[in-house]
Amino acid sequence: MKTPFSSRLSRRQFLRTTTAGAVALPAVIPASVCGANAPSARIQVGCIGVGPQGRGVMGNFLVQPDCRVVALCDVSQRHLAEAVKQVNQAYQDTAVQTHAEFQGLLARRDVDAVLIATPDHWHVPVALAAVQAGKDLYLEKPMGLSVEEDQQLRAACQRGRRIFQFGTQQRSGQQFRLACELVRNGRLGRLKNIDVWCAASRPGGSTDPIAPPADLDYERWLGPAPRTPYTLGKAYDEDGAWKTWWYHYDYALGFIAGWGVHPLDIAYWGHPGMMAGELTVEGRAIFPPRGACNTAVAWNVEFRFADGVTLHYRGTPNGAEPVAMNNFNDWRAKYGPIVDHGTAFEGTEGWVLVDRTQIRTRPEALVETRWGAGDVQLPRSANHVRNFLDAVKSRQPAICPVEDAVQADILCHLSDLATRFNRPLRWDPRREQFVDDAEANQRLKKRPSGAKTA
Repeated sequence: MKTPFSSRLSRRQFLRTTTAGAVALPAVIPASVCGANAPSARIQVGCIGVGPQGRGVMGNFLVQPDCRVVALCDVSQRHLAEAVKQVNQAYQDTAVQTHAEFQGLLARRDVDAVLIATPDHWHVPVALAAVQAGKDLYLEKPMGLSVEEDQQLRAACQRGRRIFQFGTQQRSGQQFRLACELVRNGRLGRLKNIDVWCAASRPGGSTDPIAPPADLDYERWLGPAPRTPYTLGKAYDEDGAWKTWWYHYDYALGFIAGWGVHPLDIAYWGHPGMMAGELTVEGRAIFPPRGACNTAVAWNVEFRFADGVTLHYRGTPNGAEPVAMNNFNDWRAKYGPIVDHGTAFEGTEGWVLVDRTQIRTRPEALVETRWGAGDVQLPRSANHVRNFLDAVKSRQPAICPVEDAVQADILCHLSDLATRFNRPLRWDPRREQFVDDAEANQRLKKRPSGAKTA
């Protein structure tokens, strides 16, 4: 049997091509894109949350010729200092201004759009405030801590006619677009199954209370989360400890959403029909018995869609002990070598696997497919930030608009809830509710500010 064709990209190559609520709001067009010189006008950007992820995305804004980063906000003085240094090095001046509170940045009339890269529990509150202030927004993934939060943000963006870009930058990678086009154009035959995997949450982390770092406004960092003591590494990689908020349910769903939204978004992009009718989801997970981290370190979730397609979603080991649930020998036997994340579509006549390093197909010739006028061709983007800025100017949707972002995020929520209820759940995508399940529907609601999580 022939080895499936594999076209590999280095991580550097991938990054080069990709790093690249309920009130009616007026349609506010950014000042910098109005007037006679609108096509060449400069878009002025404020960055809210400038930790390592925020600075990484901000770097791509800094190299765009029609964009200027004019304001920065973070509750961490060390993050602000690093971001100011980065902006000043890019522009060779000291014009950027800093804010300790996002409300002050959003009140600025010279800010047209914002990059939001805060910890997850702040994503939707800040995004809603940005829409209220009339700003377009690039929001880092995942979206909300509840489905209701997602719905509120979608409604606000639609009513305010805001341009929204979700930080699922894989949509700006050519191999991901090709994989999804192969599926949508029937080149795999009838789609049968989708396999999705990503790194799971880490276990561990100190639970001993300590004083918060002197350069962190911990009360503002907590915001809507429960009032709990600071522990080593909660907000920072510090003193030999890695940050734990990524894996704590007060602040995030864990990597079942924080990492998993990337390959799940590609699954949805390739087969949006999965949300066309009632579906069933069930799953199991392993949660760490001790330590600061309390989100799933291994999981196995199965979706069964109305059209007969199934989706299997699993977490790869990330510091947890190997168990049957995170053993991927069966998928390696099917696809060959796999890295710690990816999406694979299986049809009656072939399959395609895609991740950030490669696209692999069977039959091999599928990867050489060229499209004609009658074929489905998805939007093209070579750079996620560039795509967002172009959308701000054109007022046309970005490559991952809020409607798609909500669906990808819902897949994460359904996965998480399925593992916590440990029983089959039926989901009605039209009503965005579970069917005849009041207990599960209660978990879709927005968490009360400061409430303890389950």
